Amino acid sequence: MRLQNKTAIITGAGSGIGRAIALTFAKEGAKVVIADWAEKGGQETVEMVKQAGGEAVFVKTDVSKAGDIEKMAGACLENFGRVDILVNNAGIVKGGPLHQTSEEDWDAVLSVNLKGIFLASKKIIPEMLKQGQGKIVNIASVAGLVGFENSGAYCASKGGIIALTRAMALEYAKNKINVNCIAPGIIKTAMTKDMLDNQAIKTNFEAQTPYPRLGEPEDIAMATLYLASGESDFVTGEVLVVDGGFIAK
Repeated sequence: MRLQNKTAIITGAGSGIGRAIALTFAKEGAKVVIADWAEKGGQETVEMVKQAGGEAVFVKTDVSKAGDIEKMAGACLENFGRVDILVNNAGIVKGGPLHQTSEEDWDAVLSVNLKGIFLASKKIIPEMLKQGQGKIVNIASVAGLVGFENSGAYCASKGGIIALTRAMALEYAKNKINVNCIAPGIIKTAMTKDMLDNQAIKTNFEAQTPYPRLGEPEDIAMATLYLASGESDFVTGEVLVVDGGFIAK
């Protein structure tokens, strides 16, 4: 097993990509902390992990709040004694033309998508420094590398994740803490369901994706597994694009 005896915190693990990562990690031997603000989905993920023979606990977490991050870290240390892997996956999207985007929506997206990574990493890195190693994987997006209409706040947050990842990687490489990020393309999740239910939009995305299908959460989970495992010990500060060739054109 590639994560035997490892402990991982995964934010936004109550559904979609986060849930797929949690299940994949558990199958590979990791004990997982499911952090999500949706209690029903988070508990469902815990049950799925346990049914697969793994260990998991749920912590209700709003990653934009430092107090919730404290509780998340505390639950991990109390239950499992250490933190080997942090996957900053939690994210939200609020669309619309920039001139019609409210300050509240802008702040909400940046607070969850970018500030949440800052808060979680700030709390967990000292534990990794004590242990002498660690893996941090931030989930960005191709929207941080190319522009999307009606997605200014989301694009800004994801571009910020990429820049933050590189800065963190440089700061902590000497401590054997690897910091990388993944830029998913169009992935079929609850977040994209309404968009992909529009056949015209779905057809357009399919036409722009050279690989003959759209992405599944498991595609991102397997990439995250690589970056969380010992196989990627010499990889840090990288952006792993998993998009079926969407931005290769």
